Amino acid sequence: MYEAKERDWKLFREKLPGWQEAYMERLTQAYSELLSGDGKASDKFWELEKEIRSDRQKTGVCARMSRSMMVTNILSLLNEDVITPDDLHGFSDDLTERIRFVFR
Repeated sequence: MYEAKERDWKLFREKLPGWQEAYMERLTQAYSELLSGDGKASDKFWELEKEIRSDRQKTGVCARMSRSMMVTNILSLLNEDVITPDDLHGFSDDLTERIRFVFR
């Protein structure tokens, strides 16, 4: 099991709120487009409710913050298109290599 270095853990805690905020901005933009589109209000309402229910479970919205979950969270953020591998700039080589090995 990988034990996160203090520097990586600190950097992750600093970056995560900005990553999440940017992701949620994209989500709200998509919600806005859904609501302003054609169709019945009731259909749009229920579609929005379904989207929000799904999105609120994503790491880009709500992450379980523990050092032991850091790598899992980063992989989830990459898989959810919240971040790109370039966003890992500044993290240790050890961590970025582990992430790149898994995230191909």
